Amino acid sequence: MPSLIAVNRVHGFLPTPKGGQTAIDKRPVPGPVGVGPLGLEGDRQLDTAHHGGTEQALYAYAVEDADAWSADLGREIPPGLFGENLTTEGLDVTHALIGEQWRIGEGEDAVVVEVTSPRVPCVTFQDRMGEPHWIKRFTERGAPGAYLRVVRTGSVEAGMPVTVVRRPSHGVTLQQTFPRGEPAVMADLLAAERAGEVRLDPEMRRHAELAVSRQG
Repeated sequence: MPSLIAVNRVHGFLPTPKGGQTAIDKRPVPGPVGVGPLGLEGDRQLDTAHHGGTEQALYAYAVEDADAWSADLGREIPPGLFGENLTTEGLDVTHALIGEQWRIGEGEDAVVVEVTSPRVPCVTFQDRMGEPHWIKRFTERGAPGAYLRVVRTGSVEAGMPVTVVRRPSHGVTLQQTFPRGEPAVMADLLAAERAGEVRLDPEMRRHAELAVSRQG
């Protein structure tokens, strides 16, 4: 059964290439961690113009994708290295649908999250990895991980089961929207939103509208 293998929270702030600071240094924490509308209790996003908010409250990455990177790069990719809050096992994050919902844990305190968009790599991520052409390589791999909005608050901890509880019928996956979705694919997303099937992240909606306008 799919599960969380790590819950990762900011460990410390690091300098960025542009002279600022970043909270990308996430590391596993033991025990239960509260989850609110803006993500993990005690976590931080410093570049709030590009990260965080309710539409990017949490970032999830699959250990299977991290292991593939580890094999390619010849180095360990421990939980949290990519800045993810939730490291999953047995869950096909790359092919999750936009608007797909996951229940984390069981019972009244179970958290429910919804997939909103793929992670777009940035210069800070490239600096963190120290790998040449990292932005290009990460983009070409097509395994971006998932940004999540919090539908139901609660608490999470390593070892909890993760259950897919809703899959929209539009069929559009994270991978299909990354880095730039095909017009027909993005048109399907917009149609699904008009039908009330999904609520798009405003940035995702903007990208979808641009894609469709390019087709016209």
